[in-house]
Amino acid sequence: MKAKQINLILSTIFVVAVICYSISAQVNAQTLTPAQRAELQAELTQVEADQKQAAKDLANAQAQSSSLTRDIDVLDAKIKSAQLKIKQETLLIQTLGNDIVQKQSHINDLEDHISKGKDTLAVILRKTHELDTYSLPEVILSQKTLAGFFTDIDSFQSVQDGLKSTFEQLRNDEASTTREKNSLTARQNAEMDARHTIQTEQANIQTDQKQQKVLLAASKGTEKEKTALIAQKQAQAAQIRAKLFSLRDAAAIPFGQALQYATLASQKTGVRPAYLLAILTQESALGKNVGACYVTDFNSGAGVNARTGNAVSKVMNPTRDIPPFKDILNKIGGDPTRQVVSCPLEIGWGGAMGPAQFIASTWVLFEDRIASSLGISSTPDPWNPAHAFMAAAIYLGDLGASGGTYSSERNAACKYYSGRACGLVKGNTTYGNSVVAQADNIQRTMIDPLAGL
Repeated sequence: MKAKQINLILSTIFVVAVICYSISAQVNAQTLTPAQRAELQAELTQVEADQKQAAKDLANAQAQSSSLTRDIDVLDAKIKSAQLKIKQETLLIQTLGNDIVQKQSHINDLEDHISKGKDTLAVILRKTHELDTYSLPEVILSQKTLAGFFTDIDSFQSVQDGLKSTFEQLRNDEASTTREKNSLTARQNAEMDARHTIQTEQANIQTDQKQQKVLLAASKGTEKEKTALIAQKQAQAAQIRAKLFSLRDAAAIPFGQALQYATLASQKTGVRPAYLLAILTQESALGKNVGACYVTDFNSGAGVNARTGNAVSKVMNPTRDIPPFKDILNKIGGDPTRQVVSCPLEIGWGGAMGPAQFIASTWVLFEDRIASSLGISSTPDPWNPAHAFMAAAIYLGDLGASGGTYSSERNAACKYYSGRACGLVKGNTTYGNSVVAQADNIQRTMIDPLAGL
């Protein structure tokens, strides 16, 4: 009986090894023909060139001195640029849609092959284990001839070779699947960016067209009416610059000053000013909800709420953050017992410092880069607005916000809030969505009206 079992196991392993899984990943037929794809790409290339020229025309118009003619030209250039951008993104979505379908199909094929490979591997391992339960004499005695024994030895070697081949193929397919998934995510993000751009630009066109009608009507009026309208725009710009910009755990500053800090930080990091201002606006709003705390016990990290005086536990991590916190305050001449930091949320520790909300152990990692970007030799101060703006921009740039796209900025905001990509931590997607919406609003209602004035 055992002889038959041994022969059956060897035969099974040999057959499995022979038919051991192989790759034949095939991509489904393309939705677009090569000719259609080439035509679409050519059109997209031309529209991209037209859009770049429109952006240059807009920049030139915005650089002109303030006048009704200049403002009308700016709006005209904005509308044209937005229309071309919509066309560009629409064509891009067509291209991406085709690519996304192909990528998903390829991933499905790879995952199917990986699944079959794992099943094959399981059978080989199981049968090999069954064979291992038999002793060498039993295997030898199961064969009627010596030739039969050596045939089984050859079969077993084939099993080992098949096992090695399967392992290698699985590793290759896993790596290929990871690459394909990363590529698919990039394409999906690009499609999401394109749809967001279309939606935003459509709304912008409607607003600009309404404003353009007002300016065109005014341009036909008397010189006095024209002068009055320009004066009104200048007064509006002055109000925007003077409007206080709230900062977390620090005194508010005029928006004009905040914009200067954000512009300098943008020049150093590539993170656009409106987005950086939106991050700090969001942090300020969070500060109003959570409040600020003082650390009172440097051994446990406990403290009190700065507004109510109520005791609060876990204000600052005593081993990770309190030593660098005390060192920072010592260098900038502050009192660690009277310096406000963030109160803890529902979970984890508080202790984040200033408008940019860095914990002390993270701030010290960025000190050299902050000082270098600002051109200062002193220790950067987390509560100094100029220093906080630069710190936030550097970190956001590291998180990918310098990409300037909807998905890169949104994801960077989620990571800034929680350390994880959007959707992976409770509440961070809401934070990210709020930041990008706030950035669009700041750009349209506060930064654009200052151009040329």
